[in-house]
Amino acid sequence: MGIDLSLIWAVIIIFGVMMYVVMDGFDLGIGILFPFVKDKSERDVMMNTVAPVWDGNETWLVLGGAGLFAAFPMAYAVVLSALYLPIILMLIGLIFRGVAFEFRFKAKPSKRHWWDKAFIGGSLAATFFQGVTLGAFINGIPVENRVYVGGALDWLTPFSVFCGLALIAAYALLGCTWLIMKTEGRLQQQMHDLGTPLVWVVLLVTGIVSIWTPLAHEEIARRWFSLPNLFWFLPVPLLVLLCTYALLRAIQRNAHYAPFVLTLVLIFLGYSGLGISLWPNIIPPSVSIWAAAAPPQSQGFTLVGALFIIPFILMYTAWSYYVFRGKVTPDQGYH
Repeated sequence: MGIDLSLIWAVIIIFGVMMYVVMDGFDLGIGILFPFVKDKSERDVMMNTVAPVWDGNETWLVLGGAGLFAAFPMAYAVVLSALYLPIILMLIGLIFRGVAFEFRFKAKPSKRHWWDKAFIGGSLAATFFQGVTLGAFINGIPVENRVYVGGALDWLTPFSVFCGLALIAAYALLGCTWLIMKTEGRLQQQMHDLGTPLVWVVLLVTGIVSIWTPLAHEEIARRWFSLPNLFWFLPVPLLVLLCTYALLRAIQRNAHYAPFVLTLVLIFLGYSGLGISLWPNIIPPSVSIWAAAAPPQSQGFTLVGALFIIPFILMYTAWSYYVFRGKVTPDQGYH
């Protein structure tokens, strides 16, 4: 029995995208939360909690995209053809977020508010269009003869727009719990106060997406609700409810680290639910990872490079978070 290179590459890409969602999610969440914090020094603290690591977090997005191009070129061509506009708008948002991140620290006080607005707008746009892209992907992409056959605006649907709004709520919760972990004093208390309503909003939008998806897609409904699949997959929604309860309790008792860890678990459970719904299709609703795969020689050649570089990415990521661990206070800064 030979090695299934397509399966290995699918796991690598899934892992890379998950790492990006987790790590860049709280970065973007800080930008989403900026309008709730008016004090200049507290905004500086918010930025400084991620200043040493934010640009490294996007390595995982590059890894996921490069892996898709190398291992599943058909999927790369079809997905980008279908989703060019939301992906480009997402990248524009990331550019605004990145430029504003660096420039606001160097701007004159009278001009800084413009960079704050660019940071907020870039974070919101990047998050919203990531969610829209996800929603359009779940909805399915029409393919004939290995090429995209849909229209330029097929991605724009009520479901994809709702997914964009839902991801804003999820990233806001990630950012909120990150700040609970990394700050202290009045800013930390404000994030504790914001945390509880954000948890309820995330639970609500997760429930709506979880109901909307099987109602709109018979194949997904059959996968979740047929026997014995129902018994195998039932732990996922039950764990979501249990994790949400534990997260609410952790916020109420003013815990520092537990809210962020539990939010990560919640994001992972949502991600696993998405995987259950779509697997093994890399282009929903019908193109599997094996149908879209590159030749084994190409997959094997690029896998050698990926298995060499991924441990280094993990090591420098872990080291950077270790070096800059602990609380960030107004008298500290990395700019």
